[in-house]
Amino acid sequence: MSKVISLVEQQLDALLENETNIVSNLANTAALLFQNYENLNWAGFYIYNDDAKELDLGPFQGKVACMHIKPGSGVVGTAFANKESIVVPNVHEFAGHIACDADSNSELVVPIFKNGQIYGIIDIDSPILNRFGENEKNEVEELAEILANHI
Repeated sequence: MSKVISLVEQQLDALLENETNIVSNLANTAALLFQNYENLNWAGFYIYNDDAKELDLGPFQGKVACMHIKPGSGVVGTAFANKESIVVPNVHEFAGHIACDADSNSELVVPIFKNGQIYGIIDIDSPILNRFGENEKNEVEELAEILANHI
C-alpha cells in the first residue's frame, strides 16, 4: 500500500524542486509551515553549529527568538540531544523549558537528519495548549525528510 502524501508535503516538495540555496529553502519551509498550520505563533529552525557546539537560530516566521541553544537545553536542545521528535502539550510543565516567547503554550520539535547526521531542528510553537498531536508530528517528520533532500 502506498503512503498518502499530504497537500503540504506536495507543496514543500514542489517549492524546493531544483533549488539549492539552503537559506532560501529553510525560509520558504518556515513560511509554508506558518501558513499551513493554524494557531501558531512561531515556526522555524535551529541549525547545529559544530564549531560552537550549539544550535543557532535559522530562518523563521513569528516573534523574535532565542539565538543560541545548547544541546540538552529546553525542548529544542533535548530533541537534538536525544535525536527524536518531541510533542509538548504544555511547555510550562516541561522541565528546563526556555521561554523565548511568553505566549507559547505548546510546542512540536522535529530533528532534521542529513546523511545520517542530525543537521538541525524544526521548531513549531503555539499559544494554544495541547495544539500538537501524533498527526502533526508524523507530518512534520515527513516534511523534515523532504527538506533534508534540499539542504
